Amino acid sequence: MCGIVGYIGNQKASPILINGLIRLEYRGYDSAGISTIEKDGLSIMKDKGRVKNLYDLKGINDLTGTIGIAHTRWATHGKPSQENSHPHMDNSKTFSVVHNGIIENYNELRSFLTDNGYTFFSQTDTEVIPNLVHYYYTKDQNSDELKFLRAVKNACHDLKGSYAIEIICKHNPDIMIVTRKDSPLVIGKGENENYISSDIPAILSFTRNFYLLNDLELAVLTRDTVSFYDNHLNVIPKDTTTIEWNAASAEKDGYEDFMLKEIHEQPTAIRETIGAKFNETTKCEFDELNFTKPYLSSINKIYIVACGTAMHAGLAGKNVFEKLCKITTEVDIASEFRYRDPLVDEKTLCIFISQSGETADTIAALKLCKEKGAKTLAISNVIGSSITREADYSIYTHAGPEIAVASTKAYTSQVMLITILAIYFAEILEMDCNTINQLKKDIMELPKKLEETLKLSQVIQDFSKKTYQEKDIFFLGRGIDETVAREGSLKLKEISYIHSESYAAGELKHGPIALIENDITVISIITDNNLVEKTVSNIQEVITRGAKTLVITNQDVDENMFDVTIKIPQTNCFLSPILSIVPLQLFSYYIAKEKGLDVDKPRNLAKSVTVE
Repeated sequence: MCGIVGYIGNQKASPILINGLIRLEYRGYDSAGISTIEKDGLSIMKDKGRVKNLYDLKGINDLTGTIGIAHTRWATHGKPSQENSHPHMDNSKTFSVVHNGIIENYNELRSFLTDNGYTFFSQTDTEVIPNLVHYYYTKDQNSDELKFLRAVKNACHDLKGSYAIEIICKHNPDIMIVTRKDSPLVIGKGENENYISSDIPAILSFTRNFYLLNDLELAVLTRDTVSFYDNHLNVIPKDTTTIEWNAASAEKDGYEDFMLKEIHEQPTAIRETIGAKFNETTKCEFDELNFTKPYLSSINKIYIVACGTAMHAGLAGKNVFEKLCKITTEVDIASEFRYRDPLVDEKTLCIFISQSGETADTIAALKLCKEKGAKTLAISNVIGSSITREADYSIYTHAGPEIAVASTKAYTSQVMLITILAIYFAEILEMDCNTINQLKKDIMELPKKLEETLKLSQVIQDFSKKTYQEKDIFFLGRGIDETVAREGSLKLKEISYIHSESYAAGELKHGPIALIENDITVISIITDNNLVEKTVSNIQEVITRGAKTLVITNQDVDENMFDVTIKIPQTNCFLSPILSIVPLQLFSYYIAKEKGLDVDKPRNLAKSVTVE
């Protein structure tokens, strides 16, 4: 969603701010802007459209301020326009603010401020914030160094909803205040300078030492210091966290697009996710977890809750938990889960998956489960993200920064980590050792098999050239292959804008087959040897109705039946989603390239969905 950057130091702020915004473009946005403190007061430069448009604004090159805030907006309140772009100032031009999130009671606050003489110039919820800060600032008769901080604290006390906020004040040109609630914000510590961002990769080239803000905490930044306060303005201690990501991993490294780079990074991401958790002869280890056999034996249900691609990873995990651990496992969409009063109690383990760790629906569902007494476990790719701080336990995929909006390496790493987690549970529960040991061997071989699968890209590219102009494409699969069909269909929709649907292959004759007509493309996945004959039979049903067929398989099938067959390496059925999705990721990528689309930043989508 929206992206936030801030800088306070001894360098010109504007180039650093714009560079940070460029690194946040993958989040999705419709406008951008920066605000700096100049010799004559606050300056704001903003416009709708891409970050690069800022370079054309009159006076942008004349900015010399060394403290500033910046923002990319994804419209929620008010259409994309210059006046609705951030930053926003109060009427007196004393305070400048950028904000990520939703102020749910902004209409009420807007009416209150209007009654007190304030005028509004945008349609945004954000504009109430600087005016509310100004209201409390002018009401405060004290003139000590905490006056600015008290005004921010009092204003935030009135806000309902979610926010990550940066605020600068022309009367305090050497400090910046930031705070957050249910929206991401990190502070990067430098030498005589400090950085702020909604995502670590945006400022990773400047520092690897980060402060992680918790909900309702406030931070006062100078060039040399960062002071932290709770929402009662009590001083609180905080240590930095060192992030080991390589800044170069957030660049394209010679690939045409981030998505293609990240598809090819999957063997490495899987190796990193496996890490030192086990080898073929030792038991699986999670230092972050302290689960025991009595606790796992007491669980009567596992809920896996997530959104979008992460939910599809959860569907693959359901299969592993039920077959390895013999625990009933349900997978639910986070945005639906919390509104149907789910049957969750102390005998339920709730697992939440989020690549960014900031997915609003998923975090809200996690909080609900904690209230109901369930143990909560977060799976994320981002250390210190909101979801990992809310959960009782957290484990990480270690996929490295994923910049493209459409998730690829994060998805396969999630499937891998869930599978390893199921092995960990199964070993504690003393389940079938032979099945577990064979699965471990297959996991150790998986990165090489991924490398083999990536070599199939030319066949996929050729098929893409024949199908990129189609309006409808269907995906079929049975069992665990049906979960891959869902993810393949989602990828195609996300970046090619082609309408696609996925179906359990056995459901085809119960309605969807009415949509099959001459020359329509149907893509099928066949990796479960128990379901080969059934799936092939379903594919024959569409062939007889004139469909073109692409089959992705590692089974012994008659390839002459299908228009194109892509043979992927043989592996354990539990792991097949990690291999079979790769051709579908590449298919979506090449389709979008043939159509001349922006692969990394598809329309209307954002990387981190921080509003419900």
